[in-house]
Amino acid sequence: MNFLEFSDSEQQVAALARAVADRLSAAIASRGAAVLAVSGGKSPIPFFHQLAGADLDWSRVAVTLVDERFVPADHADSNAALVRAHLLTGRAAAARFLRLARAVDDIAAEVAADCAQYQPADVAILGMGEDGHTASLFPGTAELAAGLDPANPQPYLAVTPLTAPHQRISLSYAALLQSGLLILSIQGESKRKVLERAAARIDDALPISHFLAQDRVSLDVYWSA
Repeated sequence: MNFLEFSDSEQQVAALARAVADRLSAAIASRGAAVLAVSGGKSPIPFFHQLAGADLDWSRVAVTLVDERFVPADHADSNAALVRAHLLTGRAAAARFLRLARAVDDIAAEVAADCAQYQPADVAILGMGEDGHTASLFPGTAELAAGLDPANPQPYLAVTPLTAPHQRISLSYAALLQSGLLILSIQGESKRKVLERAAARIDDALPISHFLAQDRVSLDVYWSA
């Protein structure tokens, strides 16, 4: 884990956007295409706005989601709607969007379709909840063991959270470990304390701890007060 500390969120967002844009540009230069996986919620919105203006060949970038709520695309809680509104604008409107949760009446069929279109990310941006969940790998769920299995061959899985609304579709731990780079973006002292607890030992009660302990892919943590 590489821990990067910033004095405020503006500096954090600017540094994060530069790092992601550089990584995408390098992927485009090396193989002609890049894949970016992003998380939803309100926290990434300033980062989305900053990244959308990055000077790179967005037509060669595929944007997908780390996880998604199993809701219609126009639902207020849809991560796809959030990404369309705040990231896929300006220069970034040229990117290809690999959205999830298109068939809102059959989550098993949707997971199968998402697995079929799966592409490992050059960069995957993670968030973390106060309960230590990341992606939609929530503690205590029936699906957590499969979600954290490093040998799970299925890149996506359906998850039913115990403490959050809506069924979810989430990338698995195994799939996220196939990323070129993992970035965890968090803010505030309370989340730093959660991170410190999770870094002390692997604990399924804090799913992020698995990501902090692994050495298969670099994990950069961007934190600001």
